[in-house]
Amino acid sequence: KPYRCGECGKSFSQSGHLAQHRHSHTGKKPFTCTDCSKGFSNSYEYLRHRHVHTGEKPYACTDCGKSFRQSSNLTQHMR
Repeated sequence: KPYRCGECGKSFSQSGHLAQHRHSHTGKKPFTCTDCSKGFSNSYEYLRHRHVHTGEKPYACTDCGKSFRQSSNLTQHMR
């Protein structure tokens, strides 16, 4: 992994992932929710948060049809 954080030494395979990681050291939260103004350090967390406002539950159980906002909740349900 050629991209290494000078702060903690963690390595990344893509420069963009290193750039996002740096926010964990600076506290910078460049992604802001337009509905509630909550800030996020990366786009994944921001997009996951948006489901709270939209009501979207994109992860559905193939056995019972119950839907979830987060894939981790579906995984837990499937166990």
